[in-house]
Amino acid sequence: MKQNDNEVTRLLGKVKWFDPVKGFGFVVADEGGPDILLHANVLRNFGQSSVADGAQIEIDVQETDRGVQATEVLRIDPPEVADNAPLADFEHLDPEIMAQASLEPARVKWFDKAKGFGFANVFGKPDDVFIHIEVLRRSGLADLQPGEALAIRVVDGKRGRMAMEVNAWEAALVRE
Repeated sequence: MKQNDNEVTRLLGKVKWFDPVKGFGFVVADEGGPDILLHANVLRNFGQSSVADGAQIEIDVQETDRGVQATEVLRIDPPEVADNAPLADFEHLDPEIMAQASLEPARVKWFDKAKGFGFANVFGKPDDVFIHIEVLRRSGLADLQPGEALAIRVVDGKRGRMAMEVNAWEAALVRE
């Protein structure tokens, strides 16, 4: 943990829950203490509209009259998956081909969390890209909004082009 002059503290924790409809959620610090408010605006400044429950997160926090609040998101790592079994849609794919898939810029066409899937359009390509809710969760996200900018790794699956990894556009810029 790092203490700054303006009483901002950097810490690691896990997302307890986040609800994009309500516009907030809470983080539990690895070192314990009270729940930390994570407001949607702070998450959007990082370039994401949602975050998966259980995701590891590095944040700057500040004590306020209303408790401890996140002021900046620095890093988000997807939650650990209990079983690392590949999704059925990817079982037939060569792991080497999957590893070579590059990040492509895309925009969310639509996503329905209740149905568990949605579609995005890769810039300059006519085909829709299928996004499964489990791929979203394994990528550390919980929901997507129409028009949201993404960077996705796409493979040709049994039913067409499919996202195998989904990143917020800003977060992906630093990875490549």
